[in-house]
Amino acid sequence: MDFPFNRLRRWPDVEADNLQAHDATDLLLVERALALGIAGSEIAVIGDEYGAITLALTDTGLDGIRVHQDLATGRRALARNADELGLSGFSSHELDASLLSSARLVLLQLPKALAELEEIADAVARWAAPDVVLVAGGRVKHMAIAQNEVLGRSFAHVQAERAERKSRLVVASGPRPVPSEPPFPVTARHGGLTLVAHGGAFAGARLDIGTRVLLEVLGLDGSQFGTDEPARTENASEPADSCCVVNAEEPSPPPVVVDLGCGTGALAVSYALAHPESRVIATDRSAAAVASARATVAANGVADRVTVMHDDAGSEIADASVDVVLLNPPFHLGSSVHTGAATRLFEAAARILRPGGELFTVYNSSLGYRAELTRLVGATEQVHRTPKFTVTRSIRR
Repeated sequence: MDFPFNRLRRWPDVEADNLQAHDATDLLLVERALALGIAGSEIAVIGDEYGAITLALTDTGLDGIRVHQDLATGRRALARNADELGLSGFSSHELDASLLSSARLVLLQLPKALAELEEIADAVARWAAPDVVLVAGGRVKHMAIAQNEVLGRSFAHVQAERAERKSRLVVASGPRPVPSEPPFPVTARHGGLTLVAHGGAFAGARLDIGTRVLLEVLGLDGSQFGTDEPARTENASEPADSCCVVNAEEPSPPPVVVDLGCGTGALAVSYALAHPESRVIATDRSAAAVASARATVAANGVADRVTVMHDDAGSEIADASVDVVLLNPPFHLGSSVHTGAATRLFEAAARILRPGGELFTVYNSSLGYRAELTRLVGATEQVHRTPKFTVTRSIRR
C-alpha cells in the first residue's frame, strides 16, 4: 500500500515518540475494505482516531465515505491531515442514521468500553443496510471474548479472524431485529442528581469515585452520594467555594465556572444546582460525553445556566475569562497510560482562568501533580486527601 501513513499527525492531540497516528489495525481494515470492492458511498468508518482509515481509502479514489469520530481532537486531526495530503471525498457525522443509512460496510476501530461497543453495534443493526458487514479491528492485547459476545447481541454471525501484525479483525454480519428503543442513553439517580450517559461516556451513569471526592470537597450536596473511603483534610482553612462569595457593597457579575473534561456533566450540574447565580460551561472532547452532559443538564432542569461544548481542552473559551475551573483529568490516551492529557488540561486551565481564579483538581494520589500544577497554573495547596485521591486548589498567578 502506497499511502503515506508516516505523514499523518495526531495534532492537536498529544504527540510523543511513543504515540503514533496509525497502527496495524488501520492497515488491516483498509486492506479488507479494498478487497471487498464496495463503493465509497456505502462505507461508514467509526473510531478512525486520526484519519488513517478514511484518508487511505479516499486516496485510492473512493468517494462519499462517511466517518464518525468521538473525539474533537480526532476530528481536527482528520481535517488537518486531509488538508496536508490534499484529500477529500468524505463527510463527518454523529453516530446516527445519517452516518449509517444504506451502509453495506462498516469499519470499526474497537472501543475500549463494552457499553460503547454495544451502542455502536445497535446503531449499525438499526440503521445500516440489511446486508451490512461490520468489520471491527483492534490490537490483540486489548481484545477480549466479551467484545464478540456484545457484537453477537446485534448480529447473527460473529467470526474472529487470525491475528496479523499483533492486530485482529472480527467480522459481524446478519443484523438481528433491534428493540423499539436504542439501549442508550441510560439514566441513574444519585440523590438529588440525575445522570444520563451514552455508551462511550466515562463511568456511564455511575458517579465515579474521584468526582464524588471533589463534590464533597466543594460542598456540592456531597452527602447525598455517600462516602467510598475515609478522608483526611489538610490546609483547608478557607471554604472551598470562597471564590464565589460576593461583596454585598460591590455587586459582582455572575461567576463563570468551567467543568473541564465534563464527562456526563456531574460536576457542572451539581455546581449549577448549588449556585444558581453562576454561569457554568461544561466542555469535553468526547462527543458521547457531550451528548450525555447535555441530556444530564436537561434532566436536572439547569439548561438556562449550563452550556455544554464539544471542544478540545477549552480551546473555544476566551483567555482569562473564567473564575473557577473544576477538573478530574484522565490519565489515559486511548489504551496508553500517559499523563500528557492531564498536562494539556492544566495548561488550558491556566489560559482560561483570570489572574486570581481558582482551579480545583482531583487526581489519583500516586500521580503527584502538585508540582506541575504549581508550575503551570500558580500556587497550589492540597485541600483534601483520601487513600486513593488528592484534591488541590491552585490560584492562577
